[in-house]
Amino acid sequence: MGVNPKRNIETLESTEEMSMCILNNKKFNSEEAEEIIQAIRIEKHPKGSILLKEGEVAKDCYLLIKGCVRQYFLVDGVEKTTFFFVEEQGFSSFRSAAKGIPSDHFLECVEDCTLAVLSVQKELELYKKYPNFESLSRSGLEEQLGDYQEMLGKFITSKPEDRYLDLLENRPELINRIPQYQLASYIGVSPETLSRIRKRLFLKK
Repeated sequence: MGVNPKRNIETLESTEEMSMCILNNKKFNSEEAEEIIQAIRIEKHPKGSILLKEGEVAKDCYLLIKGCVRQYFLVDGVEKTTFFFVEEQGFSSFRSAAKGIPSDHFLECVEDCTLAVLSVQKELELYKKYPNFESLSRSGLEEQLGDYQEMLGKFITSKPEDRYLDLLENRPELINRIPQYQLASYIGVSPETLSRIRKRLFLKK
């Protein structure tokens, strides 16, 4: 588990990059783009920061500019990792944010992170005012939900070794960025079992 230090909000070159991305998006006119830019804040969080705790109501949506964030549940005192978010991925505790109910999971920075942050309240206001913004956000959410469904299906129907092979094929960037015990939790095995899987695969080469 990580710590939850006081947030260090900086508006440096990442803000400029985010602004250019929005301004260059042909779905928005200059007025829309400017208001969206003004609503977004850039936050930098050190490794180990907790963006959201179990029991808190989610108030923000995030887009990762740099770094990696882990989603995990606490089950009988044991952390169960369910997802890793990396650069250019958006995320939030969607159920908590949509219904205003406490989150049942944690969001933790696995690395030093730079995030574009938009409050849920402001996002809803922008949806009402600018349908193009809602359409774009919905498209991204649908794609993400599709990824979740595919991941869950593979997890239920595959063996641990196959899950690790799938990780190597589809998310190889995680292998050297994530502690082994978190990777083990992600594919549903103990760190010792993951070590045996990696050794067995190495010997097959």
